[in-house]
Amino acid sequence: MATITFLGTGLLGSAFAEAASRRGDAVTAWNRSPDKLLALAPFGVKAAATPADAVRGAERVHLILKDDAVVAEVIAAARPGLAADAVVIDHSTTQPQLTAERAARLGAEGIRYLHCPVFMGPSAARNAQGSMLVSGPEAIFNGVKAELARMTGRLDYLGERPDLAALHKLFGNAMFIGLWAVMADILTLAKAGGVAPEDAIKLLGTLDLNAVVAARGTTMASCNFKPTFELAMARKDVQLMLDTAGELPLAALRSVAARMDQLIASGYGAEDAGVLAIDAVRQS
Repeated sequence: MATITFLGTGLLGSAFAEAASRRGDAVTAWNRSPDKLLALAPFGVKAAATPADAVRGAERVHLILKDDAVVAEVIAAARPGLAADAVVIDHSTTQPQLTAERAARLGAEGIRYLHCPVFMGPSAARNAQGSMLVSGPEAIFNGVKAELARMTGRLDYLGERPDLAALHKLFGNAMFIGLWAVMADILTLAKAGGVAPEDAIKLLGTLDLNAVVAARGTTMASCNFKPTFELAMARKDVQLMLDTAGELPLAALRSVAARMDQLIASGYGAEDAGVLAIDAVRQS
């Protein structure tokens, strides 16, 4: 049985704390809004009045907080109670540069810190599903690897560079948010065309998006724009989408069209549509 603390008990933090207590760990939690701790009492989670009180005696301190400013504030508040050998495990989604600066500063102060953002919702956290990314000192990671593995379905250690997990979390969230925006536009097209939204989404389930990422994503990353679907033709199709939507609001496609127009005006119309990534991947 481990003695651990969770600082931040929103939807995800509460799920982590509940799961840890169910696994038999001794769990203490703190949250800025104390009422959010009440629901954890039936699971044996002890409520603390302050971050410093919460971390006293903890082997691991898990942070699930809003942003960099709150992470810095809560770590500072917890410092008086933090044991010298405790490991601070930060699951917050944060800005990569600030994460690297924080890791360096805490390391210089003797605080053992790992950044471990996750791809999971509350249900996945309760059931040790989803994915967790880790970056930070390998020796620290090795000391808590087994315990972190109990929290997730997949555990990926990315290396000692402290901002890598923060960057990879943004990569993943960009894909999710971008996909949601495109799905919203597809539902708009369905509305404009008199198609049931369920039928539009059903079509998406027949497409192998993993294969698209593996194939087209690889050629884009390698700056290979040999055409299999020319940008000019893709732009024509996007115009068909815009015309179908008419005046209905769109989340993504109008911005895609504008970027395509820029590239076509710069002479890239005959390149593969993956040339949308050219400014990101070409060597300067």
